Amino acid sequence: MAKYYIIPGYSKNTPEHWQSVWANVIPNAQTIEQDKWEDVHKNDWIARIEETLANEDLSQVILIGHSLGVATILHWAKEYGHSVRGALLVAPTDVDDLPEPIAAHGFTPMPLEKLPFPSIIIASENDVWISLKRAQEYAELWGSEFVNVGKLGHINADSNLGEWQDGQGVLKRL
Repeated sequence: MAKYYIIPGYSKNTPEHWQSVWANVIPNAQTIEQDKWEDVHKNDWIARIEETLANEDLSQVILIGHSLGVATILHWAKEYGHSVRGALLVAPTDVDDLPEPIAAHGFTPMPLEKLPFPSIIIASENDVWISLKRAQEYAELWGSEFVNVGKLGHINADSNLGEWQDGQGVLKRL
């Protein structure tokens, strides 16, 4: 049976964020908590993923990343070389070309190697943190399926998605 690990982005999620909702409604789902959600360091974040998954059957693990959480998954995969059942990569942040600075250290450059596991990128046409074209480029480089969800902004709490049934439908493809 699949186990779902949710990796939030910078500043954590509010209770209204779809990832927070999913942690409560998807069986076998849990959020990987970080010690710090702002002024963050890549090595701390990827170490937390490694620590959390240390005793798991990775063939049953599906990672669900949002924003900077996507970059965290990519860096974790590159650093540790593990393969999981799959990853849903929602609204990846283009860490190499941020529209405004954030206190996130060590996340550049974004890894561009093909992922060693199946993945799906979900992107929005009006996300301020990544252009649709860049998200499509990431999908090609990472070997990910690409899903354009239209104009949902950064696909976060401001998008008012609740349980986000469409997103859960994409998740089931992993």
